[in-house]
Amino acid sequence: MPDQMPDQMPDRMPDPLPDRMPGARGPIRRLLSFRSLLLLLLLAGPLGLSGCGKEAPRFEDVKPADELYAEGLEKLKGRKILGLFRYVDYDAAIETFQSIIDNYPFSEFEEKAQLKIADAYFEDERYEEALAYYQEFADQHSTDPRAPGALLRVAQCHYEQVESIERDQGAARKATEALEVLIQTHPYAEETRQGEEMLVELRTRLAGNMLHIADFYLKRGHWQSAASRYRRVLDEFPGLGLDARALYRLGLCLENMKRDDEALRLYHVVVENYADTPSARNARARIARAE
Repeated sequence: MPDQMPDQMPDRMPDPLPDRMPGARGPIRRLLSFRSLLLLLLLAGPLGLSGCGKEAPRFEDVKPADELYAEGLEKLKGRKILGLFRYVDYDAAIETFQSIIDNYPFSEFEEKAQLKIADAYFEDERYEEALAYYQEFADQHSTDPRAPGALLRVAQCHYEQVESIERDQGAARKATEALEVLIQTHPYAEETRQGEEMLVELRTRLAGNMLHIADFYLKRGHWQSAASRYRRVLDEFPGLGLDARALYRLGLCLENMKRDDEALRLYHVVVENYADTPSARNARARIARAE
């Protein structure tokens, strides 16, 4: 039998969300209102919190790479003080170029900025810092047309730290090594011609330092120690204008070691090949005394 409609509709329809469900501990309607408010606040984000007295953080826009690069170049130009002295804020220029590296690491300006940072350190005579940037560029971009210039600068950074000839020549040796790499890897580069001239100067300095050490031992009668260093001058640094002196003094060492025949042969070599040198005059006197 079909359901029958009730004779009368109730005065009030039952609430679909009763204030309290059986066994519930709190009003459901109040709980839903709180959840809705929380959801709205979360969706509103910073705008919803704008009335709390704090503004959302703002981030400054970074200038384009080309503008930063031009700005860095301008800072490297410096400014005149009293029309006489040039002042350059190298740290400010370096910071500008570093901003390019940090924000545009894969752009063409990143490599340019790296070299300009190196140049800034070099001009400011902070050679160790400059060396690190030049060396990194040369290592990472060995086929780049700017690599020979970076290698030459590596050598120059070491060169600027060379001590006097009486002191340790570690920096001179490192400069020599860098120049040898430059000459071997980029034999036709323009920078290589300049590097070759510097290499001759550095090798002459290293030979002079070796002679200085040999003379030190010679004066104190340490004949073997002196002789080994004179031989090194002849073997490692020939043709630099020091051969006559090294040969003659090596002869003195041998003479004092009772190896007279070897000493005489060296004296004759000096006289025959370096006749106009002071060492040749001294060698003639030794030969005459032996005869």
